[in-house]
Amino acid sequence: MGRDKLALYLDLIRWNRPAGWLLLLWPTLSALWIAAHGFPGWHLLAVFTLGTILMRSAGCCINDVADREFDRHVKRTAQRPVTRGAVSVKEALVLGAVLALAAFALVLTTNATTIAWSFAALAIALVYPYAKRFVSMPQAVLGVAFSFGIPMAFAAVQSHVSALAWLLLVGNLFWVLAYDTEYAMVDRDDDIRIGMKTSAITLGRADVPVIMFCYAVYLGVWGTVLAWRIQPWVLGAAIAAAAAQAAWHYTLIRSRSRDGCFKAFRANHWLGFTVFAGVVAGYALR
Repeated sequence: MGRDKLALYLDLIRWNRPAGWLLLLWPTLSALWIAAHGFPGWHLLAVFTLGTILMRSAGCCINDVADREFDRHVKRTAQRPVTRGAVSVKEALVLGAVLALAAFALVLTTNATTIAWSFAALAIALVYPYAKRFVSMPQAVLGVAFSFGIPMAFAAVQSHVSALAWLLLVGNLFWVLAYDTEYAMVDRDDDIRIGMKTSAITLGRADVPVIMFCYAVYLGVWGTVLAWRIQPWVLGAAIAAAAAQAAWHYTLIRSRSRDGCFKAFRANHWLGFTVFAGVVAGYALR
């Protein structure tokens, strides 16, 4: 493989933009810690960290193939490798398949329950790119896809998926709705013109209040779950720090400018990291 082709493949999987896989990683690792009541062990930590990166990268390949005709009409995405023809559809699909198989190989080192749930995770990842054509709030579908590491983490640690895992998934889904609506606000004008469905279009002028409501639900659900499991002062500090970031995001998105909304979206991984750091510290200091 030549250097130029490698550069195109790295661009395709957004290697220089890690925010995407970090948004997946922090709730997944938080779930690992909660399921294990502390450090889950190096094996599961490595499996879920590498698996998250691989599946996010595979998802980028699938998404760019599915959206190639739409992306050429959107300022922010017009120069993506598949859209501009620098990488063929076949190449992108093969790369996506290889990355997904590598992730599946990692899952095979866990247990039968996790392996079974991985097929559901793959199905949701394949459905999402097409949801934008038919669902008025496709961000909800993405919310399930981006939260599915949570039940898989519980399956890997406990060999079953408890009600607690699904509660955490629902809470995390609201966080995804918040940050992906911010992301959709960046492209709202282009999406209206080409007929794409997004939460930013569906919500209209209610977009900013709904985003802030979603942040509140996410932090409320996760805070309630953790209240009986980690040190209260650690939890309080983490939730307060995360809420302060959400408040800062409000100042960025309230004018609905492209730059402000994109900055808020890209900063969300720090909010997720804050919650994860609180989980880790809370279990360590019990």
